[in-house]
Amino acid sequence: MSGKLTVFFDEPFWVGVFERIDNGKLSVCKVTFGSEPKDYEMWDYVLRYYYQLRFSPAVDVVVKDSKKNPKRLQRDAKRQLESTGIGTKSQQALKLQQEQNKVERKAKSREQKEAEEIRLFELKQQKKKEKHRGH
Repeated sequence: MSGKLTVFFDEPFWVGVFERIDNGKLSVCKVTFGSEPKDYEMWDYVLRYYYQLRFSPAVDVVVKDSKKNPKRLQRDAKRQLESTGIGTKSQQALKLQQEQNKVERKAKSREQKEAEEIRLFELKQQKKKEKHRGH
């Protein structure tokens, strides 16, 4: 299992993307920060809220396990700091999560709408009965 946090500026907010690879499956979670977060603030956020994050459904990903030269690792880290944005697999996972949330939201709003219609119908029926009671 491995994890990665990428923080970048996505006008007008700072955004953090948590990537988690577990058994060849990639899950992603997007978090919006207000102003630019400091290192200690991000570390504190990870310690406090990591287990409450809602990760996307898993997407298959190929993970290469190979020993790398420490200098190569340092160069890769520098290259990642210079580049902004997230990978395409991460974007796919975020899109999948967005679609899932959309379906859940539609179902919930449909239930609320039906419940409201039933309540209004019952209220109308009650008023009708009250009109006919006195005469």
